[in-house]
Amino acid sequence: MIGRCVCLKKMLKSYDYPLLAVYIIVCLFGLIMVYSSSMFVAINKGWDPATFYNSQLKNWIISLFLLIFFAVFPYKILQNNKMLMLIMFGSVSLLLLVLVLGDSANNAQSWLALGPIRIQPSEFIKVSMIVYMAAVYSKKQRYIDDFNRGVLPPVLFLVVICFLILLQPDIGTAAIVFMTGCGIIMASGMRLKTILKLVGLGLLILAVLCVIVFLLPEDIRSKLITTKRIGRITSFQNPFTDHGASGYQLVNSFYAIGSGGFFGQGLGESVQKLGYLPEAYTDFISAIIAEELGFFGILITVGGIYFIVLRSIINGMRVHDSFGSLLCYGTATLIGIQAFINLGGAAGMIPLTGVTLPFTSFGGSSLMSMSILVGIVLNVSMMNKFQKNYGSEKDLAKPAKAVQ
Repeated sequence: MIGRCVCLKKMLKSYDYPLLAVYIIVCLFGLIMVYSSSMFVAINKGWDPATFYNSQLKNWIISLFLLIFFAVFPYKILQNNKMLMLIMFGSVSLLLLVLVLGDSANNAQSWLALGPIRIQPSEFIKVSMIVYMAAVYSKKQRYIDDFNRGVLPPVLFLVVICFLILLQPDIGTAAIVFMTGCGIIMASGMRLKTILKLVGLGLLILAVLCVIVFLLPEDIRSKLITTKRIGRITSFQNPFTDHGASGYQLVNSFYAIGSGGFFGQGLGESVQKLGYLPEAYTDFISAIIAEELGFFGILITVGGIYFIVLRSIINGMRVHDSFGSLLCYGTATLIGIQAFINLGGAAGMIPLTGVTLPFTSFGGSSLMSMSILVGIVLNVSMMNKFQKNYGSEKDLAKPAKAVQ
């Protein structure tokens, strides 16, 4: 018993507490901003003003349990062949199920209803993609530049899940998943020559996908490529030319950001959340933060999110296990890209794609999936630090005398 307590104490000392602390702070800040930005919407629907806040609080409690579980669960078990097969076939099956039985929201069939619970499977697919690609490429290090054996299998999985997400259609999530997969490929240890071959193959696949979309039946193609969706992509260049339609969201986002100045209008004092800015508590929560808390509010938000990104990268650099490193790099890439796309869209730097701001926007599936990834990074860093300071990872299960 004493030995186990000593071992547990050493495990607890090995965790990355700065990462955990910032994660908690960013999530708590997100809860405050969800409450502030959603009150009017809830009241307008005749609900309790704290409806969205209470829902997000429940989501975060579940997310915190998921983070703790994956922070304790040995990450190397995820590299097991049976686990990888389950991840691969489970991911594809889940996305196919969404296309058949999914619920629609915002012109995308991206949700599954399980009684009173609604989940967005594509958010959890982000996790499974990172785990699968990190595991397979770490196992193929001896022949990582062998195009058929070392390169293609994970890429085919990536292309399949991106295509299934596009069919929902959810262009923003598909782009994030694809770019995250590319980030893992870049960090996998492949030579530049191999990566260039892969780029050429990617361009060929893109051409094939364009042909497939063109050959789709008119009703499916019109669902995938709508006038509204094209307008959202092109309107960022000059939203004021069509400020009543395709540029409406972005124009009101500009008003929110511009009126915030350096110090903001004050917490709860946003005007744009009063029915002017759609999705104020999800896609455009960053604009409400800018309006109420100003430049410094955005600076704190971005600083917290990118601290998590930086700590993930640092942990990935410290780990000598390629699987652990790729898990950390994949997590950093996903969170960094998604934050950039959300913030860039709200600021008019890039087209709007309708993705959440990590750890901050309203949305249970997004918060849970991001929390799982942070938990995995915490586990990777703990295992690495324990091994470095106290001996082999196998010593985690040994009595204290063997560890000392």
